[in-house]
Amino acid sequence: MLLRDVEFGDVDAYVRMRCDPAMMVDLGGPLPRGGMESKVQRDVQRAAAGTDLTKMIVLDEAEPAVVAGTVTLWPHDTDTERISEIGWMVLPEFQGRGLGKQGVRMLLELARDNDRWGLVHAFPATTNAASNGICRSLGFSYLGEQDMTFAGRSLRTNHWTIHPRTQLT
Repeated sequence: MLLRDVEFGDVDAYVRMRCDPAMMVDLGGPLPRGGMESKVQRDVQRAAAGTDLTKMIVLDEAEPAVVAGTVTLWPHDTDTERISEIGWMVLPEFQGRGLGKQGVRMLLELARDNDRWGLVHAFPATTNAASNGICRSLGFSYLGEQDMTFAGRSLRTNHWTIHPRTQLT
């Protein structure tokens, strides 16, 4: 398995991940198909600029267009501070193989090695047992439940943090 930067050709993967009701059940439901090209374009630009780490999970280096999911680390402002947040998605046919956990670990190792992200936050839905399990198994600290806004929707999430330099297990 490897992580590669998002590319303009990843629109179909984004559609499959973000516009599918089953994939988005814990994130308030599917997003509209109409904005996916511009979302990919923004992500490609931010990855190229180095402001975000947006990676596609690839099983076979010989087939880099076949992706199992995505894992992303990005900075953003909350009401009180600027934070680094990580999020991930794995397509249904690839779930249950540990690819999400491996992708998150690999991205946190990149964050650790370039030492500019600091404390990393994750906000999986309280109902997303798999993502909460990834946080628990990689050494994230659980801070409690909180409401978050994603794509204009209010979600109940678990708040986890990890410092890749000191806590990654």
